[in-house]
Amino acid sequence: MPEEPQIPESAQGPRVTPAAGRTAPTPRPVPGPRSAATPRPGSPGRGPARPAPPAQRPRPTSLTPAAPVSAGQQPPEGPAGPKFQLIPASANGAVAAADETVDLLLDSGRAPGDILVLTTCEPHPWAAHELSFGEAAYWAQHDAGDDVFFARTADADRWNSRSVVVVAVDGDLDDTAARVLSDVRGRAGALLIVCGDPQKINSALGAGV
Repeated sequence: MPEEPQIPESAQGPRVTPAAGRTAPTPRPVPGPRSAATPRPGSPGRGPARPAPPAQRPRPTSLTPAAPVSAGQQPPEGPAGPKFQLIPASANGAVAAADETVDLLLDSGRAPGDILVLTTCEPHPWAAHELSFGEAAYWAQHDAGDDVFFARTADADRWNSRSVVVVAVDGDLDDTAARVLSDVRGRAGALLIVCGDPQKINSALGAGV
């Protein structure tokens, strides 16, 4: 049998020799998925944590100088009447404006239990979420009075007014809603903030804007 030809050392390709003093790089572990950011507890105040409603809009941590409360109007009131502030907003944006107003109130030092948020048409997303657990549990949170509470103006016989009332006019302000809004103004404590169309609110409340 003929001998197998020997391959010259130079034909075997270059040899890779690690540089002196170097060690092979250690593969870095691939980080896993990050946990979701912890939502602001409460509803959306800073009370006991509750599961957030589906697709809830994340709340801002700060507001611009043109944000709701600082931009509101304050017509003269009698000594016993609440201060009144109007936040211009469309029907579709009234709830968002009310949420931002609540954040600003909380950041300014207002206690969550001092704030009541009302909607004139659809339930607030938080209220809709909490009602899914039953009306008894929902209204029990209202009676506890230790956190921001959300209700509808139509449920005026169920909710008690608080020091600060924020109203989101999230639909047409018909005669019935206008009367309820006027009643809310009479029941508000120290401050009433209404988010909605200025012309309609002015007509309903008779407040100069």
